[in-house]
Amino acid sequence: MVMPAFADPAVSALVQSTVVRPDAKTGKLVRKVVVSRTAQPVADENLNRMIDRIAGENGVEAPLVHSVIKAESNYSPTAVSPKGAQGIMQLIPSTAKRFGVSNSFDPKENILGGVRYLKFLLDYYRGDYPKTIAAYNAGEAAVDKHKGIPPFAETRNYVSQVSRNLTALREKLKNSQRPTPVVKSEVKVETSSPILASMGSDGRIYYRTP
Repeated sequence: MVMPAFADPAVSALVQSTVVRPDAKTGKLVRKVVVSRTAQPVADENLNRMIDRIAGENGVEAPLVHSVIKAESNYSPTAVSPKGAQGIMQLIPSTAKRFGVSNSFDPKENILGGVRYLKFLLDYYRGDYPKTIAAYNAGEAAVDKHKGIPPFAETRNYVSQVSRNLTALREKLKNSQRPTPVVKSEVKVETSSPILASMGSDGRIYYRTP
């Protein structure tokens, strides 16, 4: 099961870190886990290419992977959700282990694990995208129990969000693949005709073109 880090992809990513600070009363060092927000990450070209490549190698539509990533972490490899989902595709530890991910904060490993999970779900639900997306959020057990998208507000919002992302990316991809129309223009080249001169019977010179 994978839980989204945020309901709104516009929200900054959460980063979990451990800090050691002295206690004001006792003076002893206290270890605390701090969750902070980072600036909105932006997917660079190398990351985009890696996502597209891994998706293609595993037979999963690249726009679907991008749509899930945008909804899960907005491309932040250090994102951590309040429920413990980690990394760019927000894998919980059991899902990461299930799909061979040893380091969820390594973008390549995380994406590979997340794409493998999507591939498994697509095969399991025979290409049913709504069920696949819902299961990525809530798990197969919940989808199977309710025989479709579970009646959870979070999951329904998640499916709607990923679906919107997917529609937009498909349209963008479609437009980018349209051939640029070629406008043919006729260019007229004027050539000069030779002028012929001849003398008439009256002794005058006459000019004509052939």
